[in-house]
Amino acid sequence: MIHSGAIQSQRPYMRILSDDQIFEIRRAAFDIMYSVGFRVLHDGARQMLKKAGAVVAGDHVRVPEFIVKQCLTTAPNGFVLYDRHGNRALEVEGRKSYYGTSTGSPRTKDARTGEIHPTTVADISIGAKVADACENIDWVMPMGSCQDVPAIAADLYEFEAVVTHTVKPIVFIGYSGRGTELVLEMAAQVAGGMDKLRQKPFLALYPEPISPLVQPEETVDRIFAAADYFIPQVPGPAVQMGATGPMTMAGVVTLITAESLMCLVLAQLRQPGCPVCLSGNVQILNMSTGVFGVGYPEMSLGISAQAEVAQSFDLPTWGYAGCTDAKGVDAQAGLESGFSIITQALAGLNLIHDVGYLDQAMVCSAAQLVLGNEAVGMAKKFMKGIRVDAGTIARQVIGDIGPGGHFLAHRHTVDHCRTAVWGSKLLAREPYEIWQEKGEKDMAQRIQDRLADILDHHKVPVLPEKVLAAMAEIREAGVKELTAG
Repeated sequence: MIHSGAIQSQRPYMRILSDDQIFEIRRAAFDIMYSVGFRVLHDGARQMLKKAGAVVAGDHVRVPEFIVKQCLTTAPNGFVLYDRHGNRALEVEGRKSYYGTSTGSPRTKDARTGEIHPTTVADISIGAKVADACENIDWVMPMGSCQDVPAIAADLYEFEAVVTHTVKPIVFIGYSGRGTELVLEMAAQVAGGMDKLRQKPFLALYPEPISPLVQPEETVDRIFAAADYFIPQVPGPAVQMGATGPMTMAGVVTLITAESLMCLVLAQLRQPGCPVCLSGNVQILNMSTGVFGVGYPEMSLGISAQAEVAQSFDLPTWGYAGCTDAKGVDAQAGLESGFSIITQALAGLNLIHDVGYLDQAMVCSAAQLVLGNEAVGMAKKFMKGIRVDAGTIARQVIGDIGPGGHFLAHRHTVDHCRTAVWGSKLLAREPYEIWQEKGEKDMAQRIQDRLADILDHHKVPVLPEKVLAAMAEIREAGVKELTAG
């Protein structure tokens, strides 16, 4: 039989903007790039932009639309991130979604004691190990910004801590252009050389310009460092409603689009063909408290809309989910993080980071990561949709059973019972009496039990001693170089 209908699978789907709305945002972004322009605090970048046809006056640069469109033609529509072993892991393209950890916080909620303390290199290692054990977390960022080493060289310590405690792909924050180059040298040791790293990159860079419309020298240096080696990069302009951007969501999305396009232009003019996302972060500033938050529904609304604009260019996207403003792993944490995880999956965002944030992104928490891992598992199951074919419709099975029968002993039930329903490792599904017999543990206690099991028993494959020694040598020399000035 030939059946021409598209019936087998339909994925759940969410759309925020109409085509006409996307058109207006794109046109406004192109206009802002030329009529308003940017402050570019990098002499080499200004010279490069001027040569390409931009209007340069001091550090003020206006970028005509024709330059942007030329750069869009050379930017790949996606890229692949590999794991540490060189296996394909993430196809960053289209509407394929992958979830990663939180990052960059100055404080950490201790994985064993729950105490909140300044983030250390040891905390970064623990976060990577927990992420490696979480089956629904697809990639890893350094969970925090370590406070126990020189800040200018912290990226070297953080990358080393992550790459030695997970085999999953990594997105890293370089704190300087030279620091980024040193991290890439360390990564090349793991990959077996810089050419092999370029061929099978297991890491991507996360450069962040300053909103509104400023490209700092060190950010441009980081963009150039990744571009030179064709390492994927995910620009992260962070626009706060009413503070570093307009108080309207359409204005925020437009500004992010303009700033992210500028990052793409810098990368493509430097190295045509290097992989770059059209990405950014929608941030919400509470006007009554003056405090930035990550649990607002508007955050997911805005980042989903921005992704639709990026998708209209057929470019990879960036998300921001699994995080909360709650101070501990409580009902608020579950509500806020779960909402952002499912909505951004429905919007088809690609690399969705920040699973594990607490307290307005000031605290990274392995416990919140474990909770988010469950929510991501639920979202992944939901996003598979419903398969409709002869076997799943089960006409014959229903006929076999007939009126008044039951399906428990039928082979069809046996064949499907382990995959038809998602199984949780944390949620309480047992009868009340059995839950009592197990110690009446609430979700927070069950999370701590899971964390203890991961910390005590999860094993990450160890890198060869030669690689570890080479990375340590690069790190030690790099720290001396970076702190000398």
